[in-house]
Amino acid sequence: MSGRKARCRGWFAGVVVAGVLGLQGVRADGDFAALEPANTTTGYLARLLINETPFPGERAYVSEEETKTAMLQILWVLHGRIHLIPAGYTQQQVAGVRTDDIIVVITGGGGRRQCEGFYEDAAGRPRTEPRVEERIRYLLGIANKGSGPGRFARLLNYGQGLARAYVKEGIQGADAYADLMFVGSMRVTGHAYSWMTNVNNYHPGGNYVFIPDEEDGAFGGNRFFTLRRDPK
Repeated sequence: MSGRKARCRGWFAGVVVAGVLGLQGVRADGDFAALEPANTTTGYLARLLINETPFPGERAYVSEEETKTAMLQILWVLHGRIHLIPAGYTQQQVAGVRTDDIIVVITGGGGRRQCEGFYEDAAGRPRTEPRVEERIRYLLGIANKGSGPGRFARLLNYGQGLARAYVKEGIQGADAYADLMFVGSMRVTGHAYSWMTNVNNYHPGGNYVFIPDEEDGAFGGNRFFTLRRDPK
């Protein structure tokens, strides 16, 4: 259950510093921003991070810093669904799949979509819906205008660089929810394992627990969810 309204069922210090990780896209001469091809792990992952976060002029956009934080926390959700399955749960229960491949965590595999707009085709190849690529082209068109890189270019390059660094070196940067042990009086596992659009009463259900504002539970128009320490 995912998408612009219900995304993957699935503090600003968490932003990775671009200079440390070299978070720059592979750019053609004269371009300020570019993404790697969608048929690569780094390009596909970058599209997910960019598609799920707001850019200037879009609803829920607050600042570059918050959009970057949202990208990083979404990456932590995906990472957690592979490497941080809490005691009492199986990966199948948390991620809907059994895999160590982040692309399968995104697509769901076998026709079971986890993130709206991202899926496997009949041949098992990861694909994106046309609207995802249309938005990417629109953002790149804005990013590559003008006399120098601006907010759009910086955010696109950040998303691509974050994806590249993850595939090459693993996740870096702070997990905002790693030490979250209680939500109110409820014991929780720590880490976020889901995110959804932060509007109305969207909730992934089951053992997921809404992370409230006082625990910085929303970034970039996304609400994050952890898990009950003791499953129902």
